[in-house]
Amino acid sequence: MAPPPPLFALPPNLIPDDANPPWMNKGDNAWQLTAATLVGLQSVPGLIILYGGAVKKKWAVNSAFMALYAFACVLVCWVCWGFRLSFGDELIPVWGKINVALSQHYLLEPAFLGKFPNATMVFFQFVFAAITLILIAGAVLGRMNFYAWMLFVPLWLTFSYTIGAYTIWSVNGWLSVAGLIDYSGGYVIHLSSGVAGFTAAYWVGPRLTKDRERFPPNNILLMLAGAGLLWMGWTGFNGGDPYAASIDASLAVLNTHVCAATSLLTWLILDILVFGKASVIGAVQGMITGLVCITPAAGVVHGWAAIIMGICSGSIPWFTMMVVHKKSELLQKVDDTMAVFHTHAVAGTLGGVLTGLFANPKLCNLFYGKYGQYVGLFYGFHMKDYHNGFRQIGLQLVGVVFIITVNIISTSLICLIVRLIVPLRMSEEDMEVGDEAAHGEEAYAIWGQGERSENSRFSTYNDMETGEAKAKGHVEMT
Repeated sequence: MAPPPPLFALPPNLIPDDANPPWMNKGDNAWQLTAATLVGLQSVPGLIILYGGAVKKKWAVNSAFMALYAFACVLVCWVCWGFRLSFGDELIPVWGKINVALSQHYLLEPAFLGKFPNATMVFFQFVFAAITLILIAGAVLGRMNFYAWMLFVPLWLTFSYTIGAYTIWSVNGWLSVAGLIDYSGGYVIHLSSGVAGFTAAYWVGPRLTKDRERFPPNNILLMLAGAGLLWMGWTGFNGGDPYAASIDASLAVLNTHVCAATSLLTWLILDILVFGKASVIGAVQGMITGLVCITPAAGVVHGWAAIIMGICSGSIPWFTMMVVHKKSELLQKVDDTMAVFHTHAVAGTLGGVLTGLFANPKLCNLFYGKYGQYVGLFYGFHMKDYHNGFRQIGLQLVGVVFIITVNIISTSLICLIVRLIVPLRMSEEDMEVGDEAAHGEEAYAIWGQGERSENSRFSTYNDMETGEAKAKGHVEMT
């Protein structure tokens, strides 16, 4: 007869071993990997098919491919040097020391935060870096030279993204230590991508005039499928940033979707009141601005604040896009294909400032583990803690200025360097053709089994084959 189990024995699945060290929480590790995968799905295939469906048919392949390339390129750069620049040992207050994140010894050690290994953290932070570059691509779709984009991605990741990530998210970063609140990337991802995308669009130059005047989506239903993946993937985007399967993660997820839905409805109502029609493209824009706006605040504000933020994010970016844009010479001059400036720079700034107003000290304690340092201005008034309230809103504004400055300078320098090597913009002749000129491929077969048009200058048919096909067609018709 087997002896009875010890009185305080752990269940077999909780007993530590070499693969499950005592410091690791299996539930947190599983959630973190799931959250990272959800964010990855926002890019692949989410933004791939959103971009592919939202652009003119001749640019569908190129737009989708720019996103796919960025995702792959960022991952290789991330493990070779990007992660340690963003989250490694301090080199200067805005940048870490360069090093790889590839060795077994490093990857299986505890991460700098959370109860899971570095390998999980590296993957989780990678998907955020990747989507930032893909968002930038949205501003230059329909004309940027693909070879210039291949150079731009690793350079911008290295000399812009890592600076913002270290400064605001690393435990040793300048603004992180000062107390700026960026729950999940309103500054590091959205404000950065909006400003960098707008700056890159300035240097690349505009699309063809006829494309700027008429650029209809080639497949709105495909675009909606991508938008749906983007929205649902935000569960991991904001829900993964407490680095634990905690009550704060639950709050962040709910606030995220409440704000997005409110913003979508607000944008939709404005479209109906002003233009007389309910636009599905407008609804998608409102959804995106809501998701962006709540990102810096997701787990540190109450649900009623998420509603207010949704109303603001559905109306203020709508106003800048529909009214201010038409009156501003600069905004008219710069060809921002997917309106990344309005949906990410404006909405990201709005979210950062509103976070400085609505951040609840008790909820901040759940996230940061520090009570009293993070106090939204409205709570500062309520608690008569005016110093910390004004300090918080001041830090949020300093963060906006810092990210804008870094991204204008770094993106401009990178574009100037890249154009010394290859042209930033495709030739006028290639832009007339689109995908087939850039990649020798087209998104849709318009007849038969996908043969290319005989009039295409890239056709694989020779003159003899074309003549035989014409003759055969003439015989069949007669």
